[in-house]
Amino acid sequence: MAKLRFAVRKFDPFEQSMLKFWHQYKQLYAVDVDIEFVPLDLEELYDTLFVKRGLDNGDWDLVHINTDWIAQAFEQGGLHVLNEDLNRNPPEEYSEAWSSSLLGFQNFEGQIVGLPFHDGPECLVIRKDLFESKKEQQQFFNIYKRELAVPKTWEDFLLVADFFTRPADNLYGTVFAGYPDGHNAVFDFCIQLWSRGGELLNSEGNVNLNQVIAAEALDFYRDLFRGKRCLHPSSAVYESVQAGQAFARGEVAMMVNWFGFASWAQIDETSAVRGQVDIAPIPANENVAAPSLNVYWLYAIAEGSNHKALAYDFIRFAVAKEQDKALSLEGGVGCRYSTWYDTNINAHIPFYNKLAALHETARTLPRLANWPDIAHIIDKTVSQAITTDDASSTLLAEAQEKINKIH
Repeated sequence: MAKLRFAVRKFDPFEQSMLKFWHQYKQLYAVDVDIEFVPLDLEELYDTLFVKRGLDNGDWDLVHINTDWIAQAFEQGGLHVLNEDLNRNPPEEYSEAWSSSLLGFQNFEGQIVGLPFHDGPECLVIRKDLFESKKEQQQFFNIYKRELAVPKTWEDFLLVADFFTRPADNLYGTVFAGYPDGHNAVFDFCIQLWSRGGELLNSEGNVNLNQVIAAEALDFYRDLFRGKRCLHPSSAVYESVQAGQAFARGEVAMMVNWFGFASWAQIDETSAVRGQVDIAPIPANENVAAPSLNVYWLYAIAEGSNHKALAYDFIRFAVAKEQDKALSLEGGVGCRYSTWYDTNINAHIPFYNKLAALHETARTLPRLANWPDIAHIIDKTVSQAITTDDASSTLLAEAQEKINKIH
Protein backbone atom coordinates (compact mmCIF):
# COMPACT_ATOMS: atom_id res chain seq x y z
CA MET A 1 0.00 0.00 0.00
CA ALA A 2 1.30 3.43 -0.93
CA LYS A 3 2.05 5.80 1.94
CA LEU A 4 2.49 9.54 1.74
CA ARG A 5 4.61 11.57 4.17
CA PHE A 6 3.65 15.20 4.79
CA ALA A 7 5.92 17.68 6.61
CA VAL A 8 3.39 19.97 8.33
CA ARG A 9 4.06 23.35 9.95
CA LYS A 10 3.43 22.65 13.63
CA PHE A 11 0.26 24.45 14.77
CA ASP A 12 -2.85 22.73 16.11
CA PRO A 13 -5.30 24.21 13.56
CA PHE A 14 -3.01 23.12 10.71
CA GLU A 15 -2.62 19.61 12.05
CA GLN A 16 -6.34 19.20 12.74
CA SER A 17 -7.28 20.55 9.32
CA MET A 18 -4.89 18.27 7.45
CA LEU A 19 -6.27 15.19 9.23
CA LYS A 20 -9.86 16.18 8.45
CA PHE A 21 -9.07 16.91 4.81
CA TRP A 22 -7.37 13.55 4.40
CA HIS A 23 -10.30 11.65 5.91
CA GLN A 24 -12.70 13.53 3.63
CA TYR A 25 -10.48 12.89 0.62
CA LYS A 26 -10.22 9.15 1.30
CA GLN A 27 -13.99 8.81 1.76
CA LEU A 28 -14.79 10.80 -1.37
CA TYR A 29 -12.35 9.02 -3.68
CA ALA A 30 -12.10 5.63 -1.92
CA VAL A 31 -8.31 5.85 -1.96
CA ASP A 32 -6.52 2.93 -0.32
CA VAL A 33 -3.53 4.95 0.85
CA ASP A 34 -2.05 5.82 4.22
CA ILE A 35 -0.53 9.16 5.10
CA GLU A 36 1.80 10.26 7.88
CA PHE A 37 1.52 13.86 8.99
CA VAL A 38 4.66 15.01 10.82
CA PRO A 39 4.24 18.36 12.65
CA LEU A 40 7.50 20.34 12.76
CA ASP A 41 8.35 23.76 14.16
CA LEU A 42 10.17 26.25 11.94
CA GLU A 43 13.72 25.18 12.72
CA GLU A 44 12.89 21.48 12.43
CA LEU A 45 11.07 22.05 9.15
CA TYR A 46 13.93 24.00 7.61
CA ASP A 47 16.41 21.39 8.82
CA THR A 48 14.58 18.44 7.30
CA LEU A 49 13.84 20.18 4.00
CA PHE A 50 17.20 21.84 3.36
CA VAL A 51 19.97 20.67 5.70
CA LYS A 52 18.92 17.00 5.40
CA ARG A 53 17.83 17.49 1.76
CA GLY A 54 14.39 16.06 2.47
CA LEU A 55 12.92 17.70 -0.63
CA ASP A 56 14.91 15.54 -3.02
CA ASN A 57 15.99 12.44 -1.08
CA GLY A 58 12.54 10.85 -0.83
CA ASP A 59 11.89 11.63 2.82
CA TRP A 60 8.79 13.68 1.98
CA ASP A 61 5.99 13.69 -0.55
CA LEU A 62 4.12 16.81 0.56
CA VAL A 63 5.40 19.81 2.48
CA HIS A 64 4.29 23.09 3.93
CA ILE A 65 6.83 25.68 2.83
CA ASN A 66 6.83 29.44 3.37
CA THR A 67 7.79 32.19 0.99
CA ASP A 68 11.01 32.93 2.90
CA TRP A 69 12.37 29.58 1.69
CA ILE A 70 10.75 29.19 -1.71
CA ALA A 71 13.59 30.68 -3.78
CA GLN A 72 16.18 28.46 -2.12
CA ALA A 73 14.00 25.39 -2.69
CA PHE A 74 13.49 26.28 -6.36
CA GLU A 75 17.18 27.01 -6.97
CA GLN A 76 18.08 23.61 -5.48
CA GLY A 77 15.50 21.87 -7.68
CA GLY A 78 13.70 20.56 -4.63
CA LEU A 79 10.09 21.24 -5.65
CA HIS A 80 7.95 19.55 -8.29
CA VAL A 81 6.76 21.96 -10.98
CA LEU A 82 2.96 21.82 -11.05
CA ASN A 83 2.20 23.28 -14.48
CA GLU A 84 1.22 20.02 -16.21
CA ASP A 85 -0.99 19.04 -13.26
CA LEU A 86 -2.62 22.46 -13.19
CA ASN A 87 -3.31 22.41 -16.91
CA ARG A 88 -4.70 18.87 -16.84
CA ASN A 89 -6.81 19.12 -13.69
CA PRO A 90 -6.82 22.62 -12.12
CA PRO A 91 -8.21 23.40 -8.65
CA GLU A 92 -11.72 24.77 -8.31
CA GLU A 93 -12.07 28.24 -9.87
CA TYR A 94 -8.30 28.30 -10.30
CA SER A 95 -8.00 31.43 -12.42
CA GLU A 96 -9.89 33.74 -10.04
CA ALA A 97 -9.54 32.06 -6.64
CA TRP A 98 -6.66 34.05 -5.12
CA SER A 99 -5.28 37.54 -4.83
CA SER A 100 -2.20 38.23 -6.95
CA SER A 101 -0.36 38.84 -3.66
CA LEU A 102 -0.61 35.08 -3.00
CA LEU A 103 0.58 33.90 -6.40
CA GLY A 104 3.87 35.66 -7.05
CA PHE A 105 6.48 34.03 -4.85
CA GLN A 106 5.87 30.49 -6.14
CA ASN A 107 5.92 31.54 -9.80
CA PHE A 108 9.41 31.39 -11.32
CA GLU A 109 9.10 32.73 -14.88
CA GLY A 110 5.94 30.72 -15.39
CA GLN A 111 6.96 27.63 -13.42
CA ILE A 112 4.51 27.13 -10.54
CA VAL A 113 5.87 25.19 -7.54
CA GLY A 114 3.19 25.67 -4.88
CA LEU A 115 -0.43 26.55 -4.13
CA PRO A 116 -1.62 28.89 -1.35
CA PHE A 117 -2.26 27.18 1.97
CA HIS A 118 -2.34 29.73 4.79
CA ASP A 119 -1.83 33.45 5.07
CA GLY A 120 -2.78 36.52 7.04
CA PRO A 121 -0.44 39.51 6.95
CA GLU A 122 0.89 41.09 10.12
CA CYS A 123 -1.40 43.53 11.91
CA LEU A 124 -2.09 44.96 15.35
CA VAL A 125 -4.23 42.47 17.29
CA ILE A 126 -6.22 43.88 20.19
CA ARG A 127 -8.58 42.81 22.95
CA LYS A 128 -11.85 44.65 22.41
CA ASP A 129 -13.06 43.88 25.92
CA LEU A 130 -10.21 45.97 27.35
CA PHE A 131 -10.32 48.86 24.90
CA GLU A 132 -14.12 49.15 25.04
CA SER A 133 -14.41 48.82 28.83
CA LYS A 134 -15.91 51.97 30.41
CA LYS A 135 -13.92 51.27 33.55
CA GLU A 136 -10.63 51.04 31.63
CA GLN A 137 -11.46 54.14 29.61
CA GLN A 138 -12.16 56.15 32.75
CA GLN A 139 -9.05 54.93 34.51
CA PHE A 140 -6.89 55.74 31.48
CA PHE A 141 -8.37 59.25 31.28
CA ASN A 142 -7.77 59.80 35.00
CA ILE A 143 -4.09 58.96 34.57
CA TYR A 144 -3.23 60.47 31.19
CA LYS A 145 -5.97 63.11 30.67
CA ARG A 146 -6.73 61.72 27.22
CA GLU A 147 -9.06 59.16 25.68
CA LEU A 148 -8.09 55.49 25.55
CA ALA A 149 -7.74 54.53 21.88
CA VAL A 150 -6.06 51.92 19.72
CA PRO A 151 -2.53 53.34 19.23
CA LYS A 152 -1.51 54.70 15.85
CA THR A 153 2.10 55.61 16.71
CA TRP A 154 4.78 53.67 18.58
CA GLU A 155 4.85 56.35 21.26
CA ASP A 156 1.14 55.79 21.91
CA PHE A 157 1.68 52.04 21.67
CA LEU A 158 4.13 52.11 24.57
CA LEU A 159 1.84 54.36 26.60
CA VAL A 160 -1.17 52.08 26.19
CA ALA A 161 0.95 48.97 26.73
CA ASP A 162 2.25 50.43 30.00
CA PHE A 163 -1.30 51.15 31.11
CA PHE A 164 -2.46 47.57 30.56
CA THR A 165 0.59 45.99 32.20
CA ARG A 166 -0.51 44.42 35.48
CA PRO A 167 1.80 41.55 36.45
CA ALA A 168 -0.25 40.78 39.55
CA ASP A 169 -3.16 39.97 37.21
CA ASN A 170 -0.92 38.12 34.72
CA LEU A 171 -1.73 40.82 32.16
CA TYR A 172 0.88 42.54 30.02
CA GLY A 173 0.60 45.36 27.52
CA THR A 174 2.16 43.44 24.66
CA VAL A 175 4.15 40.40 23.57
CA PHE A 176 6.79 40.06 20.88
CA ALA A 177 8.19 36.81 19.51
CA GLY A 178 11.87 37.19 20.31
CA TYR A 179 13.01 33.58 19.94
CA PRO A 180 15.99 33.59 17.54
CA ASP A 181 14.75 31.28 14.77
CA GLY A 182 15.64 33.47 11.81
CA HIS A 183 12.06 34.62 11.35
CA ASN A 184 10.16 36.48 14.06
CA ALA A 185 12.75 39.03 15.12
CA VAL A 186 13.59 39.62 11.45
CA PHE A 187 9.95 40.36 10.68
CA ASP A 188 9.72 42.68 13.68
CA PHE A 189 12.87 44.52 12.62
CA CYS A 190 11.49 45.05 9.11
CA ILE A 191 8.18 46.31 10.52
CA GLN A 192 10.06 48.78 12.73
CA LEU A 193 12.16 49.91 9.76
CA TRP A 194 9.21 50.40 7.41
CA SER A 195 7.07 52.10 10.07
CA ARG A 196 9.75 54.80 10.31
CA GLY A 197 9.87 55.37 6.57
CA GLY A 198 12.94 53.21 5.93
CA GLU A 199 13.52 50.61 3.22
CA LEU A 200 15.22 47.23 3.50
CA LEU A 201 16.61 47.37 -0.05
CA ASN A 202 18.60 50.14 -1.71
CA SER A 203 18.06 51.42 -5.25
CA GLU A 204 20.18 48.56 -6.64
CA GLY A 205 17.96 45.96 -4.95
CA ASN A 206 20.52 44.99 -2.29
CA VAL A 207 19.84 44.67 1.42
CA ASN A 208 20.96 47.86 3.16
CA LEU A 209 21.17 47.82 6.96
CA ASN A 210 23.78 50.55 7.35
CA GLN A 211 21.36 53.47 7.73
CA VAL A 212 20.20 55.78 10.50
CA ILE A 213 16.56 54.67 10.37
CA ALA A 214 17.63 51.04 10.75
CA ALA A 215 19.54 51.97 13.90
CA GLU A 216 16.43 53.73 15.24
CA ALA A 217 14.37 50.60 14.51
CA LEU A 218 16.87 48.38 16.31
CA ASP A 219 17.06 50.79 19.26
CA PHE A 220 13.29 50.58 19.72
CA TYR A 221 13.38 46.79 19.77
CA ARG A 222 16.38 46.78 22.11
CA ASP A 223 14.77 49.21 24.55
CA LEU A 224 11.54 47.22 24.54
CA PHE A 225 13.23 43.93 25.43
CA ARG A 226 15.79 45.33 27.85
CA GLY A 227 13.37 47.66 29.62
CA LYS A 228 10.66 45.00 29.81
CA ARG A 229 8.30 47.59 31.23
CA CYS A 230 5.26 46.41 29.27
CA LEU A 231 6.48 43.19 27.68
CA HIS A 232 5.24 39.68 28.44
CA PRO A 233 8.08 38.09 30.45
CA SER A 234 8.39 35.11 28.09
CA SER A 235 8.83 37.20 24.95
CA ALA A 236 12.52 36.38 24.58
CA VAL A 237 11.79 32.64 24.32
CA TYR A 238 8.48 32.77 22.44
CA GLU A 239 8.17 32.27 18.70
CA SER A 240 5.08 33.59 16.94
CA VAL A 241 2.79 30.64 17.74
CA GLN A 242 3.60 30.84 21.45
CA ALA A 243 3.08 34.61 21.42
CA GLY A 244 -0.31 34.04 19.82
CA GLN A 245 -1.15 31.45 22.45
CA ALA A 246 -0.29 33.92 25.23
CA PHE A 247 -2.71 36.41 23.68
CA ALA A 248 -5.41 33.73 23.45
CA ARG A 249 -4.89 32.91 27.14
CA GLY A 250 -5.78 36.51 27.97
CA GLU A 251 -2.28 37.47 29.11
CA VAL A 252 -1.76 40.26 26.56
CA ALA A 253 -3.72 43.42 25.71
CA MET A 254 -2.38 43.84 22.17
CA MET A 255 0.33 42.49 19.91
CA VAL A 256 1.82 42.90 16.46
CA ASN A 257 1.50 39.44 14.97
CA TRP A 258 -0.04 37.49 12.12
CA PHE A 259 -3.72 37.86 11.28
CA GLY A 260 -4.11 34.12 11.80
CA PHE A 261 -3.52 34.37 15.53
CA ALA A 262 -6.27 36.99 15.77
CA SER A 263 -8.80 34.76 14.01
CA TRP A 264 -7.72 31.73 16.03
CA ALA A 265 -8.10 33.56 19.37
CA GLN A 266 -11.50 34.86 18.22
CA ILE A 267 -13.04 31.42 17.56
CA ASP A 268 -11.09 28.75 19.47
CA GLU A 269 -13.18 27.16 22.21
CA THR A 270 -10.27 27.25 24.66
CA SER A 271 -9.48 30.92 24.04
CA ALA A 272 -9.94 33.18 27.06
CA VAL A 273 -10.63 36.11 24.71
CA ARG A 274 -13.02 34.32 22.37
CA GLY A 275 -15.35 36.79 20.69
CA GLN A 276 -13.37 39.78 22.00
CA VAL A 277 -10.69 40.19 19.34
CA ASP A 278 -10.21 42.79 16.64
CA ILE A 279 -7.42 43.96 14.36
CA ALA A 280 -6.07 47.41 13.46
CA PRO A 281 -3.21 48.91 11.42
CA ILE A 282 0.30 48.53 12.84
CA PRO A 283 1.58 51.74 14.51
CA ALA A 284 3.87 53.99 12.50
CA ASN A 285 5.56 57.37 12.72
CA GLU A 286 3.51 60.38 11.70
CA ASN A 287 3.25 60.81 7.92
CA VAL A 288 4.31 57.18 7.36
CA ALA A 289 1.78 54.66 6.05
CA ALA A 290 1.01 51.83 8.47
CA PRO A 291 3.15 48.87 7.37
CA SER A 292 2.24 45.21 7.10
CA LEU A 293 4.14 42.12 6.01
CA ASN A 294 2.93 39.35 3.74
CA VAL A 295 4.69 36.03 4.28
CA TYR A 296 2.55 33.07 3.32
CA TRP A 297 2.56 29.28 3.44
CA LEU A 298 2.19 26.97 0.48
CA TYR A 299 1.36 23.37 -0.29
CA ALA A 300 4.18 21.91 -2.36
CA ILE A 301 5.31 18.52 -3.64
CA ALA A 302 8.85 17.36 -2.97
CA GLU A 303 10.81 16.56 -6.13
CA GLY A 304 12.02 13.35 -4.49
CA SER A 305 8.49 12.00 -4.02
CA ASN A 306 7.55 8.75 -5.74
CA HIS A 307 3.85 9.60 -5.45
CA LYS A 308 3.60 12.97 -7.19
CA ALA A 309 0.29 12.32 -8.95
CA LEU A 310 -1.42 11.27 -5.73
CA ALA A 311 0.19 14.14 -3.82
CA TYR A 312 -1.12 16.67 -6.35
CA ASP A 313 -4.59 15.14 -6.27
CA PHE A 314 -4.73 15.66 -2.51
CA ILE A 315 -3.43 19.24 -2.76
CA ARG A 316 -6.05 19.99 -5.41
CA PHE A 317 -8.72 18.74 -3.01
CA ALA A 318 -7.24 20.64 -0.03
CA VAL A 319 -7.25 24.05 -1.75
CA ALA A 320 -10.90 23.82 -2.86
CA LYS A 321 -13.45 26.35 -1.57
CA GLU A 322 -14.96 24.09 1.08
CA GLN A 323 -11.60 23.11 2.55
CA ASP A 324 -10.24 26.67 2.44
CA LYS A 325 -13.26 27.83 4.43
CA ALA A 326 -12.94 24.92 6.86
CA LEU A 327 -9.29 25.82 7.52
CA SER A 328 -10.43 29.29 8.58
CA LEU A 329 -13.07 27.92 10.94
CA GLU A 330 -10.43 25.62 12.42
CA GLY A 331 -8.13 28.55 13.26
CA GLY A 332 -5.94 28.86 10.18
CA VAL A 333 -6.42 31.53 7.52
CA GLY A 334 -7.96 30.59 4.22
CA CYS A 335 -6.48 32.18 1.13
CA ARG A 336 -9.42 32.36 -1.30
CA TYR A 337 -11.43 35.49 -1.97
CA SER A 338 -14.54 33.38 -1.35
CA THR A 339 -13.37 32.68 2.20
CA TRP A 340 -12.47 36.27 3.00
CA TYR A 341 -15.97 37.49 2.17
CA ASP A 342 -17.91 34.43 3.31
CA THR A 343 -20.97 35.44 5.37
CA ASN A 344 -20.60 32.60 7.84
CA ILE A 345 -16.89 33.25 8.34
CA ASN A 346 -17.50 36.94 9.00
CA ALA A 347 -20.31 36.14 11.41
CA HIS A 348 -17.78 34.26 13.54
CA ILE A 349 -14.82 36.53 12.78
CA PRO A 350 -16.19 40.01 12.00
CA PHE A 351 -12.80 41.35 10.91
CA TYR A 352 -12.16 38.65 8.29
CA ASN A 353 -13.20 40.85 5.40
CA LYS A 354 -10.32 43.20 6.28
CA LEU A 355 -7.90 40.72 4.75
CA ALA A 356 -8.19 42.12 1.25
CA ALA A 357 -7.27 45.61 2.48
CA LEU A 358 -4.28 44.22 4.39
CA HIS A 359 -3.06 42.50 1.23
CA GLU A 360 -3.31 45.69 -0.79
CA THR A 361 -0.70 47.45 1.36
CA ALA A 362 1.35 44.57 2.77
CA ARG A 363 5.06 44.52 1.98
CA THR A 364 7.05 41.42 1.07
CA LEU A 365 10.58 40.33 1.87
CA PRO A 366 13.12 39.87 -0.93
CA ARG A 367 12.76 36.66 -2.94
CA LEU A 368 16.39 35.62 -2.77
CA ALA A 369 17.82 32.10 -2.71
CA ASN A 370 20.20 33.20 0.06
CA TRP A 371 17.50 35.04 2.04
CA PRO A 372 17.57 32.43 4.87
CA ASP A 373 21.28 33.21 5.35
CA ILE A 374 20.61 36.96 5.31
CA ALA A 375 17.69 36.53 7.70
CA HIS A 376 19.87 34.67 10.19
CA ILE A 377 22.42 37.50 10.10
CA ILE A 378 19.67 40.04 10.83
CA ASP A 379 18.25 37.73 13.49
CA LYS A 380 21.63 37.48 15.23
CA THR A 381 22.02 41.26 15.05
CA VAL A 382 18.69 41.75 16.82
CA SER A 383 19.72 39.22 19.48
CA GLN A 384 23.02 41.04 20.00
CA ALA A 385 21.16 44.32 20.42
CA ILE A 386 19.11 42.76 23.20
CA THR A 387 22.01 41.05 24.95
CA THR A 388 24.95 43.46 24.50
CA ASP A 389 25.72 47.16 24.92
CA ASP A 390 27.20 47.56 21.44
CA ALA A 391 25.70 50.50 19.55
CA SER A 392 23.00 49.61 17.07
CA SER A 393 24.89 51.40 14.30
CA THR A 394 27.96 49.24 15.02
CA LEU A 395 25.96 46.01 15.02
CA LEU A 396 24.25 46.93 11.76
CA ALA A 397 27.55 47.85 10.08
CA GLU A 398 28.99 44.47 11.09
CA ALA A 399 25.87 42.71 9.79
CA GLN A 400 26.13 44.58 6.50
CA GLU A 401 29.70 43.39 6.03
CA LYS A 402 28.58 39.76 6.51
CA ILE A 403 25.68 40.20 4.09
CA ASN A 404 27.95 41.75 1.46
CA LYS A 405 30.13 38.64 1.54
CA ILE A 406 27.26 36.26 0.73
CA HIS A 407 25.55 38.32 -1.98
